[in-house]
Amino acid sequence: MSDRFDSALGLEARRGPWAWAAKALLYTMMVVVFAGPLVALLVGAFSKVIDPTGFSLIPNGFTLANFVEAGHKNVYLYLLNSFVVVGFGLLLQMLVSVFAAYSLARKRFRGMAVVLVVILATMMLPEEVIIVPLSVVLADLPPFHTNLIGSYAGMILPVGAWGFSILVMTEFMKDVPVELEEAARIDGAGELRTFFSIILPMCRPALGVIGVFGFTMIWDQYLLPLIVATEPGQYTLPIALRTLRSDEEVGIGVLLAAALLALLPSVLAFLAFQRQFMRGLTSGAIKG
Repeated sequence: MSDRFDSALGLEARRGPWAWAAKALLYTMMVVVFAGPLVALLVGAFSKVIDPTGFSLIPNGFTLANFVEAGHKNVYLYLLNSFVVVGFGLLLQMLVSVFAAYSLARKRFRGMAVVLVVILATMMLPEEVIIVPLSVVLADLPPFHTNLIGSYAGMILPVGAWGFSILVMTEFMKDVPVELEEAARIDGAGELRTFFSIILPMCRPALGVIGVFGFTMIWDQYLLPLIVATEPGQYTLPIALRTLRSDEEVGIGVLLAAALLALLPSVLAFLAFQRQFMRGLTSGAIKG
C-alpha cells in the first residue's frame, strides 16, 4: 500500500526538476499565505517595536512589554468581559439547542414545519439587517419592558439560540435509535432521565461541533456588543481591538499582542473539543 500523498492538483504524478521546482514554489506560497499572518502575529507580539508606525517580520529581541502595555490599556478587562459573555452565552446556547433539538427530533406537533422554516430563516438573514430591530427590542424587552442596553444580559440573551446549533443537534438526535428509549422506559426511566442518560451521551460528537462553532460565533461578535455596551468598561475584546487600532498612541506591537490574546481562546476551544469535533464532522460525512 502506498503512503504517498496525492494532492488535488495531481502533482505527485509529475517527475523531473521542473515538477520539483513547481511543487516547491506552490507549497511555499501556501505556507506563506496561510501561516504568514500567524507568524507575523507571533513575531510582532513578542518583539520590541521601536517605531510605533513600523513593523518587521524579523524578530527584534524577545519582550513581554507589549502585553504589559496592553494591560495598561485595559485589554485584560476587555478579555474578561469576552469570557463572561462567551461563557454564559455558550452555556445558554447549548442548553437551548439540545432541548429544542429533542423536541424537533422526537416530538410531533402541529406547525413543526413552520418552526423549522423560522429557524432556517434566522440563518439566512445577515447580522447587519437585524441589528437595528434587535437594539430596539433590547431597549424595551417585551413583555417585561426591561432595558438590557448596558448590561451583560443584553450581550448574552441574543446569542442564546442559534439555528445552526439547533439543526445540527436535531439531525444527530434523529439518528439515535428509538429502541434505546423504549428499553429505558420499560426499565422505569422517565423522559428526562432517558434524555440525559441515553440520548445526550450519544450526541457528544454533535456537542463538540456546536461547542466549537458556538464559541467562535459568540467570541467574534462585534455589532452586538457595540450596540449594547454604553461605556468602555463593558467592551469585549473585538471592540477593544478596533478602539486600540484608532488610538494613535498605541504601537503596532501592543495591537498585535491584543490580537494574539483574542486568537488564543478560539484555538484552545478547538483543542478542548477536538476529539468530539472531528467525530462529529466524520459522522456527518458518513451520514451524507
